[in-house]
Amino acid sequence: MSWLESIKWDEQGLVPAIAQESGSGKILMMAWMNREALQLTAESGHAVYWSRSRSKLWHKGEESGHQQVVRSIRLDCDGDVVLLEVEQKGGIACHTGRHNCFFRELEGDHWVEILPVLKDPDDIYK
Repeated sequence: MSWLESIKWDEQGLVPAIAQESGSGKILMMAWMNREALQLTAESGHAVYWSRSRSKLWHKGEESGHQQVVRSIRLDCDGDVVLLEVEQKGGIACHTGRHNCFFRELEGDHWVEILPVLKDPDDIYK
């Protein structure tokens, strides 16, 4: 059995992938991967995801320049979640211009934005 066959793909042929920052251990983002995205990630050393909204491969940083250099690829105990340890180029992982996608924190009964925008998305995506 190949390493790709060890993964429990969902009914759409996808697996959740968590990007964790090398060094700090911070969770940067969660995205989806199909078999081809994971294979390309392993081969290239750069994160490639599957965009469900656009139904196509998404090479992280292809528009923004904020690539993720992959340091390791791990699989959880159930075989249904991939963890990428990455070096985040440019310090911005989120399309909102923040360091990571988890910038809202629940306080009482509402969400509060706790991370600043590092770069205006209009300046990132032209």
